[in-house]
Amino acid sequence: MAERETAKPTHRVYTVIRREGQDDYWLNIGLAFPHRDGNGFNIVLQALPLDGKIVCREVTDDEPGEPAAQQRGRPEPSRGPGARRR
Repeated sequence: MAERETAKPTHRVYTVIRREGQDDYWLNIGLAFPHRDGNGFNIVLQALPLDGKIVCREVTDDEPGEPAAQQRGRPEPSRGPGARRR
């Protein structure tokens, strides 16, 4: 477990909640920490998605605290140009 304490997370883990008539809501449920050899991740979840799907996105410098980041729109990476925003 010492590796997780010293490594910084490179990805945030989300579940995307679909909402009828509203933008999708991206709920941060955890973080991903890279393995030292670069060939995988340890994913630490604080919750589980109801639909079984998680989305990992790189941590960026323009992501302030989570409440502000959740209200900022971000298209789901697996969908086309018409993807709804959270």
